[in-house]
Amino acid sequence: MASKKTIEIVKSTAPVLQVHGEAITKVFYEILFDKHPELKNVFNMVNQKKGTQQRALANAVFQYAVHIEKLEMLGDAVELIAQKHASLSIPKEAYPIVGENLLIAIKKVLGDAATPEIIDAWAEAYGDLAVIFVTREEELYSSREESIGGFRGMKEFVVTQKINESCNITSFYLKRKDGEPIPKFISGQYIAITIEIPGTAHKHTRNYSLSDSNDKDYLRISVKREEGDPNGTVSNYIHSNIEVGSVLNLGMPSGEFVLKPTKNPIVFISGGVGITPLLSMLKAATKRHENITFIQCALNSDYQAFDAEINDQISDKSKFVKVFDLPLASDVLGVNYDYKGYFRSEILSDLGISRNSDFYFCGPKPFMANILSILDDLGVKNENINFEFFGPFEELSVGKS
Repeated sequence: MASKKTIEIVKSTAPVLQVHGEAITKVFYEILFDKHPELKNVFNMVNQKKGTQQRALANAVFQYAVHIEKLEMLGDAVELIAQKHASLSIPKEAYPIVGENLLIAIKKVLGDAATPEIIDAWAEAYGDLAVIFVTREEELYSSREESIGGFRGMKEFVVTQKINESCNITSFYLKRKDGEPIPKFISGQYIAITIEIPGTAHKHTRNYSLSDSNDKDYLRISVKREEGDPNGTVSNYIHSNIEVGSVLNLGMPSGEFVLKPTKNPIVFISGGVGITPLLSMLKAATKRHENITFIQCALNSDYQAFDAEINDQISDKSKFVKVFDLPLASDVLGVNYDYKGYFRSEILSDLGISRNSDFYFCGPKPFMANILSILDDLGVKNENINFEFFGPFEELSVGKS
């Protein structure tokens, strides 16, 4: 536990970190990758280019400084990061490397303002934080390794089926190459996949949500082709080059975006490929709940995936509602879809959705920001709002309309 003096010093740096945090993390990653280029195999370098990872780390460091006296306030954030690290099999030996280079970056950006006293305080504070993460991640590694089909690190999986779900989403069914059982997972979780793409300088690791129920003898991911998007290198490669018989390296299922125990009505709202974790959740929810509303937002029927699978899960007391932004000329209101345009609060009102429902949503960043704004305006409590987003929460709540 950090000393009282260290806590006071770290808290005093919070305003500086709020202003300069992103500059510090930008320099940190530059130093880290220069000294340890092998780490590019683990990090999403597209998110590095976009600055998403730098902003996420800057926000995490700032929040740690603010809450260092009450670390229980960081419980959700710690679990999210620990789950990410566990999916990537980050070893405990990585933490001293990160700490060393983070302190170098702080000193480089802040200059003389980063006094030896401040650097020493942050070194102590970081050491405490590293212990928290190493402890939690070892718990995850151990529990998964001991479970049926569990393992530590990564294992080879073979693609047994490749199925087009829409004009831009394709599902890949995966089984262990060694014939062992697949690992169990909680609906809503994801897996990390590491692949080598010819002509690129490093391996690529990405997380993909598991899109089927957790009672099958296979794992399934459903990947969107990023048409014309240079940031979709891995997803596009998977679409074009991974076929039945291909072998992929997978980590253990991870993630904390899962169904919570509840007696409330459940509302799922998906946008585009954001349907993948929600479909898995729907299949789990229907085993225990009846009052479920599944709202699927898509461009039109060409882009809508899993229509039959969702319908199979809907009972007489549940609802399946489709919202098409730009319906095709052949799409008929009331037949192919139920609402036209962007998702809006009137749809929830029209469906008689209670603000005391548990809401789960996933999709592109603008879509999620819109949903979050709508739920906030309706007075939905924070504990009833569930979503998965890579990056600082503030990025979804800024610019509400």
